[in-house]
Amino acid sequence: MSSDRASLGLKLAAAAGLLFMHLPLLLIFVYAFTTEEKSYQWPPPGFTLKWFAVTWNRPDVWEALSLSLRVAAISTLIAMVLGTLCAAAVSRSRFFGRETISLLVILPIALPGIITGIALRSAFNLAEIPFSFWTIVLGHATFCIVVVYNNAVARFRRTSASLIEASMDLGADSFQTFRHVILPNIATALLAGGMLAFALSFDEVIVTTFTAGQQATLPIWMLEELVRPRQRPVTNVVAMVVVLVTFLPILGAYYLTRGTESVAGQGK
Repeated sequence: MSSDRASLGLKLAAAAGLLFMHLPLLLIFVYAFTTEEKSYQWPPPGFTLKWFAVTWNRPDVWEALSLSLRVAAISTLIAMVLGTLCAAAVSRSRFFGRETISLLVILPIALPGIITGIALRSAFNLAEIPFSFWTIVLGHATFCIVVVYNNAVARFRRTSASLIEASMDLGADSFQTFRHVILPNIATALLAGGMLAFALSFDEVIVTTFTAGQQATLPIWMLEELVRPRQRPVTNVVAMVVVLVTFLPILGAYYLTRGTESVAGQGK
């Protein structure tokens, strides 16, 4: 009986926690349909779809969205290449200072974003690199690499080295071993890391503020609109887009990576 009560208590606590986290998101969705332009009344005075048409016809929204998507895509690609290579080196090699290197790779995501942003801005200024699309990409790649690295290094350590040795013994070269043995075993981990890196890059604000110059990604655009509000429902519509763009890839990664806990050769 006591165990049933404990189970019920845990379920209620979990439900309360989920409600606390997601209720503000639901309110954003509600206010994207409100007829009131400049205030947040509850209950909303009415519902309309006109703000979606207004948002669709705003060129500044499209420019910010395009910039965010391009930055996130390229940052994720860089992170997947560098993060995978770094994970392979750390997990498959024994050398002096290996744990220190692992710590240094993880450090950017552990530090407050404002420290990373200030450091990057100072480095770009010292190197006399003008702020542009590529400075944003480099800034985002610093923490996206960590996400891919964490997923890849965990999967590398769970993949048996005997599989690689067997592939080499059977005459496969390094590229064939990577393509037919290593990559299938780490593919789902890379997919999950890439999805999460894309989501983190797409909604990043602090690092972008220090590396963007005069450009505005979608989160920066939202921040500026909240400081100087013109049409608040438009900001809520854009917030809905941000939620969907970050949520759907992660949901897809979750379904694609289910049932992959066991890795070939694990423990052998």
